Amino acid sequence: MKRKSSTANPFLAGLLLLAVGVPGAFAQEPPDSQKHNMSPEAKLLPDPPAEGSFIPDPAYPQPYDAQAQLDIYGAKHLNPNPTGVPAVEWGIRMYDRGAFSPRSTWLFGPKDPVQSGFITGGDLRIAADSYDSGTGGKKQSTVAARLNLDMDLALTATERIHAFTRPLDKGGQFTRYDISGAVKDTFTHKFDFDLDTLFFEGDLGQITGGLQSHAASFDLPIAFGRMPFVTQNGVWIEDAFDGAAFSFTAKNIPSLDVSNTDLTFFAGWAQLTTDAAPNSSKNGVFGLAGFADAHKGYIEYGYGYVKADDNNLSYHNVTAAFSRRYWGRIANSVRVIGNFGQKGDPGKAKTADGELFLFESSLTPKYLKLAQANQSNFVPYLNLFAGFNSPQSLARGADSGGVLRNTGITFESDGMTAYPTLDAKAHKSYGGALGLEYLFDLAHQIVVEGSAVERMSGNTAGSQYGIGVRYQQPISPDLIIRFDAMKGWLQGQKDIYGVRAELRLKF
Repeated sequence: MKRKSSTANPFLAGLLLLAVGVPGAFAQEPPDSQKHNMSPEAKLLPDPPAEGSFIPDPAYPQPYDAQAQLDIYGAKHLNPNPTGVPAVEWGIRMYDRGAFSPRSTWLFGPKDPVQSGFITGGDLRIAADSYDSGTGGKKQSTVAARLNLDMDLALTATERIHAFTRPLDKGGQFTRYDISGAVKDTFTHKFDFDLDTLFFEGDLGQITGGLQSHAASFDLPIAFGRMPFVTQNGVWIEDAFDGAAFSFTAKNIPSLDVSNTDLTFFAGWAQLTTDAAPNSSKNGVFGLAGFADAHKGYIEYGYGYVKADDNNLSYHNVTAAFSRRYWGRIANSVRVIGNFGQKGDPGKAKTADGELFLFESSLTPKYLKLAQANQSNFVPYLNLFAGFNSPQSLARGADSGGVLRNTGITFESDGMTAYPTLDAKAHKSYGGALGLEYLFDLAHQIVVEGSAVERMSGNTAGSQYGIGVRYQQPISPDLIIRFDAMKGWLQGQKDIYGVRAELRLKF
């Protein structure tokens, strides 16, 4: 079969070249108003970067192994959500999926639509304790219960009303059955459905943007009401009071090497709890608390002024802390709390006058045989403290324990019974806790600890020494069992001891 040879049509080829070339011939420099504004910090290089200006791309000598990534810290897997009965979920649920229908905009406008939902959750703790707290001259065995119940009413994606209650305790006394000891065969009920907290929280930027029908131009989280406040893991503040707060969040300061920083201002006018001015519901406070990611670590700081009902007991309180990891092996936190400006009642010692230094450190060993399989699960720790005169937290709830609660398990109260601890106030005292924590496969924990409290000049209380053991593990995603035991030797006082078992149901 013969075929005709084909050649390009000169006329079509010419049109193609004309279409490509003509726009370029008439192209003009865009006006200054349409040019891209480059950041003033950016500099154009006169020549292409020299060879070696950039580090080489990462090299992966071994093929990527997806299963090996899943097996880090054991084998990763999807955990069931701990939201079983008796949790309540109406409307938008905490863990949800799928598309949502269009939401109403009547509350804060079209840019902050209503996303309503009501959720209750919390935990139920039941503990059986047998202890001798060194007071009363008798041992005590008891079973006590504590119910923490959170209620959250979501209004939008960023605004909500939150409430919290503990129905099984009142005035520091818990619903319990005393089996034997100082009190025998006695059931005590302490039911209290009053709300311990009730507050609104939201983002003022989202609210104003929604009301003005445009996207939020700023972020300003706010809260007011009977609200909880916790800073520095509860060391500086762990309390709930009537007040208000607002925060400047997620800022950075490149010139100071600060990659992320928050600053919160707060004020309270009633219900502040402090040992420096006890037995009053009219204590007030105002201050600020902040943190910054900087200098390869984590900085925390704060200032507060407690306006006590008795003006002679009012005082200033400052704090600072720095935490970081060194050489990939040592995690360390250094904290300081200072109190000053309290006049004190005539003829009585000041209740908030002094400084507290806390030194917390833990080690991830490299060569111990016990830790070779899971090095980061084997954690020796050493926590030290020194308290001069009468240091105080800015605010501490009545059952949150002493300021040394995080120093060691022998300083930690169970928040339910009179389970004994070493002196956790750190008044004219120094000491610490040396312990070993092993986390097995991150599903079990065992802690063994030795601790000591020594006294400074002017403190006539005797030295204290203690040992403590803790073991806990989950029975199911919603149920945890924990065992504790401690023994304390108190100079000049009766020795103390305690053993306890606790079940905690999360919902």
